[in-house]
Amino acid sequence: MFRGRIFHEERFFRSPRRGASFQKGDLKYIILDLLKDKPRHGYDIIRELEELSYGFYKPSPGVIYPTLQMLEEMGYASSNEQEGKKVYSITEEGLKFLEDQSNIADGVRRQMKHKWSFKNIGRMVMIMREYHELEELLNSGFRSLDADKAEQIRQILSQAYQEIESVLRK
Repeated sequence: MFRGRIFHEERFFRSPRRGASFQKGDLKYIILDLLKDKPRHGYDIIRELEELSYGFYKPSPGVIYPTLQMLEEMGYASSNEQEGKKVYSITEEGLKFLEDQSNIADGVRRQMKHKWSFKNIGRMVMIMREYHELEELLNSGFRSLDADKAEQIRQILSQAYQEIESVLRK
């Protein structure tokens, strides 16, 4: 059995062993850095972070929007509405904050580059390709499963989980 873990694309890598993508407070530097390049709305920031991480980190709106609101309250970002969406820009105070905290911001950028370099995640990309193919196969055949086939697949997945867990613990 999967012991309650949720095997969904967004949650696949969020196990206690993996650790957080950022240290507490680091995300504000990344968001300000992205806003320095150009004004963005929250969804653009989510997409950009997903792209920068080769799809391994997709922050939820529940992480991005409160951070944007906090940056706005701190005076480091401002927003205006365009076509029904809030678009955020970095302020002069935000630029000064990034400059004053450049050693921390640079460290966060270096950490991102190292953690998300293709060299470090290349093998995982191959594993995730297989995972997504399995996910598509299961999704396409799920509705036509009878109880016996469903149980067979559950047992296969449970065994695969145990074998993968064994390999990771070695």
